[in-house]
Parts: sequence; C-alpha cells; structure tokens
Amino acid sequence: MEELRLNNTLVEDQQGEIYAPAEQSKKIFKQHFYIESYGCQMNFADSEVVASILQGAGFGPTINQEEADLILINTCSIREKAEQTVRKRLTTFKSLKRRKKSLLIGVLGCMAERLKLKFLEEEKLVDLVVGPDAYRSLPSLIEEAAGGQKAVNVLLSREETYADIAPVRLDSNGISAFVSIMRGCNNMCSFCVVPFTRGRERSRDPFSILQECRELYENGYREITLLGQNVDSYYFATSQETSTSFTFAGLLEQVAKIAPDLLVRFSTSHPKDITDEVLFTMASYENICKYIHLPVQSGSSRILQLMNRTYTREWYMAKVDRIRALLPDCGISADIIAGFCTEEEIDHQDTLSIMENCKYDFSYMFFYSERPGTLAARRYTDDVPEGIKKRRLEEIVSLQNRLSLESNKRDIGKTFKVLIEGDSKKDSAAWKARNSQNKVVVFPKENHAYKKGDFANVTIMDCTQGTLKGKIIVH
Repeated sequence: MEELRLNNTLVEDQQGEIYAPAEQSKKIFKQHFYIESYGCQMNFADSEVVASILQGAGFGPTINQEEADLILINTCSIREKAEQTVRKRLTTFKSLKRRKKSLLIGVLGCMAERLKLKFLEEEKLVDLVVGPDAYRSLPSLIEEAAGGQKAVNVLLSREETYADIAPVRLDSNGISAFVSIMRGCNNMCSFCVVPFTRGRERSRDPFSILQECRELYENGYREITLLGQNVDSYYFATSQETSTSFTFAGLLEQVAKIAPDLLVRFSTSHPKDITDEVLFTMASYENICKYIHLPVQSGSSRILQLMNRTYTREWYMAKVDRIRALLPDCGISADIIAGFCTEEEIDHQDTLSIMENCKYDFSYMFFYSERPGTLAARRYTDDVPEGIKKRRLEEIVSLQNRLSLESNKRDIGKTFKVLIEGDSKKDSAAWKARNSQNKVVVFPKENHAYKKGDFANVTIMDCTQGTLKGKIIVH
C-alpha cells in the first residue's frame, strides 16, 4: 500500500519519502540524523518511533544529508524494485561517507534481516542493520558502529509494540497522524514477506493507544489513522481474571469517543476478519470515516487459494455487499496483483469482473514480484512472462481509472464536511482536504476565514478521476 499514485490510482512503482520533522531546536543536539522511509504507512510510523529513540540518545533531526552524522533508510521488501531503489540510495550515501569518514549509514526495517550479510560484508554499504523489533537497541548499535564494529540486531519479538514510546511526528502537517495499534501478521499469504520480516501478530495495550490519541487531539491534531497489518484482528486481554478484552470494534469506538471533531480512519482490513460489529460501530459514529481498504488481490478463486487468502471470489463479493448494505456511502479500495504464479487469461478476466462488481473507488495495483523466503517462492514457479504481467496490469489500471472517474462523477452535487489539510499542491489559492470516503477534495479559498485544521462544508462541482473539485458552502 501507499505506492506511487497515478491520479487516483496506484501502480507498481514504489516511492520513498524523506522523513524529517520541522526545525526542532537544533542547538541542543551535537549530532544529527537523516532518515528516509519507503513502503507502507507502518514503516513511516516506525520512523517516528526511531526518531523518538534517537532524540533520547542525543541526535537531532535534519533534512540536510550533508549535515547528518547518521543516515538511515527504513526499507520495504514488498517488491524487487523497492530493493533496487534502496540499493541506489545506499550507494549515494556511501559517496558522502568518503568525504565524511565519521558518517554512519544504517538500514532499518523489512530488508534488514534478509539482506544483512550482503549490505554489511559483501557490498560494505552500511555500518548497522536493525530489524523492525530492535529499534530500542539503536543507541548501543550506533556506539558499536562508531567504534568500527558492524552492528546488527534483526531479532524478531513476540511482545514488542513500542507502546511506551511517544513518536516524534515527522513531516507532519500538524493535523493528521498515524497511530500504530499492532505489529506483525499471522495470515501467511503465500506472496507476502511480512510475517517473516515483522514477525507474529501482537496487539498494543489499548490504554496507551487511547492516551496517544488524546494527546494528539490536545495538541491540535484532528485526524488519526489507526495502523496495523490487519487491524480487524486486533485483540487485547486487559484482565485475565475477569476475561475483559478489547476487540478492534471496541477500540475504534473508544477512539471515536475522544471528541466528536476527531476524525478516525484505519488501515488495513483483511476481508476474513472485518466484522459486522466493526461496521455497526462505523455507522454509529459520524467521526469514524466511511472508508475501508479491503484488499482482494485476485478475482479468481483458484488464484486466491494459491495465495492462501482463505476466501473465494463469491465470499469476497458477499462481504462487499454486506458493507454496502450497512454503510451505503462507504468508500472501498483494494490491492490487486496481476500475473501471480500460474495465472491464466480466465483468471485475469475474473479479476476484471470482480472490479466491475465491487466498483472500487480506487485501488493499489501491482504486477507480481517474487519475494525470496515467501511460501510462493518455495512452492510455485513464477511462470507468467513479464510482458504479460505488464499488459494485464495496464488493463487493470485502465479499468480502475474508469471506475474511479465514474465514482467521482456520482459525487457531483453532493456536499461533504471535510477537514482542511493544507494548501493544494497545484494551487496555493485553493485548499486540499479528504472526505469521509478518503477522496481528495480541492476547493478555492476565496475570501472565507478558514485555516488549516478547520472543517468546511464543500459542494462538489466537478471532478477528475483522481480529485473532487468543490466550492465552500456557508450555512
């Protein structure tokens, strides 16, 4: 998820972001860190945890690579292209090190465990390698690396959730924030490397989650996205003696109750785990956004079985129908993979038809990239030629472009209450926002006395396939 966006459509490329907070009292720090993050929003949330740990160790943030004493890349292993991008960036940073001998370079995240030997010994690109569950050890690893040792900790944990660490909000607009509620994944989808790089599923203490959300609200944030590899399987037993526990629906409700003007989003949902209880909770609170990211991956039941997705085509469509019945105005998006092992043309047509049936508002679309260590790499042959994969992906993207445009056209004439996130990227005389269905809305500022963080009622006047264009309505 969170890949390179083509209008309102996501395609197979991977985009990295520089993550550095706004200027924060550089004078108090003798050393500085620079960090880039790639991949999913979980990685970006992890970078905020890392920033907090580094500040505690006396490192301040910088957006200037030349100023940095420590450069970190938080990596993603979802596809090969992401790894190629990281390798190029490391080569660039190594050239910086030739000019600044004391500079330390490190790799964090999902690529750390699998490629630690290559990075450290064969290619000598980095000084330290740290896995997603080992960020607390960063200060001691930095000390080891500074002393000339190769520092490594890629051990996975069954308990670590970083619940007690207050993240440093990086690259923040001061309005929207991500809050991690769980780590790891138990689903073992055959194409996915996450269970091997992030470990088993464990849920964070709900009281620490609620405290973080309250503090964000008190500090002016008005939108929170609850993050997890599979948020619907969130479960935390608060008392063994009384069998008191929190499910995701219960947590979602408690976050929504913090304040009626705090918007609540979440990502990602596995179709097998999202419950009617969650849907009823969404329906009960206006400030829980009516949007669900519901990855389908393929429309073919045969391919879904090979992917170990644990549902059929028919079951998935019934789940979408249930969401539409309980939440008629709910936006739905999906992840879709083209060209998985043994995929034939009939399977591809099934994917196109399930897209037509579900009428996704937008999708995150890729062609299959075999990841070493996954179940698919062990069991199946990656036998679909790349040219066919790309052609099928192009057809999927083309269909989604049409579906996105049709979805947006249906919103013309509707009025949405939206949270102003900041200036439109293309026009400083316009505001940018997202509606409850997670669609981008832009509208002229005109002479209204609105500012970033305010709510506005906007009537949609026009659209593109990626953006709703509106006008502020003053009641």
